[in-house]
Amino acid sequence: MATESNHPGGGFNPPEPTDRGGPDYGRFIEAVRTLQDHARSADAPDGVITEAAGLIEKVSALLAPYEADEWNSPSGRRMDLPNRGNVNNVPVHLERTGENRIAGTAHFRRFHLGRNGAVHGGSLALLFDSLLGYTAAQLTGSLYQRTAYLHVNYRKIAPIDKELQVEAGIDRIEGRKIFVAGRLLDGSDVLTEADALFVRLKPGQP
Repeated sequence: MATESNHPGGGFNPPEPTDRGGPDYGRFIEAVRTLQDHARSADAPDGVITEAAGLIEKVSALLAPYEADEWNSPSGRRMDLPNRGNVNNVPVHLERTGENRIAGTAHFRRFHLGRNGAVHGGSLALLFDSLLGYTAAQLTGSLYQRTAYLHVNYRKIAPIDKELQVEAGIDRIEGRKIFVAGRLLDGSDVLTEADALFVRLKPGQP
């Protein structure tokens, strides 16, 4: 089993696939996402909030004895689930296209709300960091890399609670540098564009 001591200075070792968490791990992740949505949207009576706080504290106490390090937690290692079972990422479905690009869909939920029905700018940046990093890894086969910079251009309001489209590809490669760009669309409308530089890590580089 992987441990922190197995990865000295190797911050981006590829995740080892697992089935830990069992058949309900996807249901567990979805329940957490839905709870985050309710936490953003609920306007409940004081007593309901008090009861909910107690229940959430009980769930946290239930899980606390099983806290694992990043190498052993199922989060990010459930290859059978969207986003590898990582609750932190914006929900996406991605695939490699015939044009050697990445395309798919993204769905921002109530949890990602900024204001006035629009996705929070930080959530959009999170999406692109994940999308462009995934693109760089998938299209080059390089799994050891980190973000050097990420530029996000906010063109139009991105709505929550709607299936949107994403696309991305590699612009060029210069040695260890992988330049990637992508877009978020609502049909033919470009909502957000981003470009990033990912740098391949040297052996043992964190």
